[in-house]
Amino acid sequence: MLSSFSWVTTAPDLWLPIGIIAVWLGTVVLLAEGLHRLKVAEPELVRKIVHIGVGNVILLAWWFHIPTWLGVGASALFSAIALLSYRISILPSINSVGRKSLGTFFYAVSFGLLIAAFWHRYPEYAALGILVMTWGDGLAALVGQRFGRHHYKLWEMQKSMEGSLAMAVASYVVSSTILFSVQGSSWQTWLIPVAIAIAATGLEAFSRYGIDNLTVPLGSAAIAFLLNQGDMTRALALQVVEACWKCLSA
Repeated sequence: MLSSFSWVTTAPDLWLPIGIIAVWLGTVVLLAEGLHRLKVAEPELVRKIVHIGVGNVILLAWWFHIPTWLGVGASALFSAIALLSYRISILPSINSVGRKSLGTFFYAVSFGLLIAAFWHRYPEYAALGILVMTWGDGLAALVGQRFGRHHYKLWEMQKSMEGSLAMAVASYVVSSTILFSVQGSSWQTWLIPVAIAIAATGLEAFSRYGIDNLTVPLGSAAIAFLLNQGDMTRALALQVVEACWKCLSA
């Protein structure tokens, strides 16, 4: 019976990594709040500073081998805070862009779902999904707003080709970097990220009300995992990538 509480004995070993992660998160939030209150940056830029800064905490969690229960618990806590923040202005820098969206809530939920699914045996796929969302979606919004010149509409949402390209490039770079760090240089390392980038870009473009913060990380992690399993799936991946390439080059 005591073995079921064995995690308590490891708690003291977690104080240092928890402290470092807390300092990182606190720094990101304080920076965002400072920029928001001083009005030296647009609301969307402030939100993306938080979006990218907080997302990178998954690398610290991976490095410190944060246990699954702690990652899922933290996700549940921040999901509740995110929902509460829609009723009470807890962090105005995050919810100040004036559009209807549950993006912050989905963002927090995606951490918990990916950690629960992959963290024990395949933490790289959880990190990949989170970082594709973090950098891909973050840069897509910033590049699209600042440099977007060629616009298109999906479901009354205005997107830009420049933003979508930034999403694809960032997704590919993130995916290939993580796969390379885990499995070295192989054809999977460089080809599977092409499928991930195409899927992530499509999910980001078609998602509404901030649900891309859920669909992009879950979809990216699932594709990365599945396409690394077995010869049949790899053959399917090759066919999908080849078909996509033909469509793009047509």
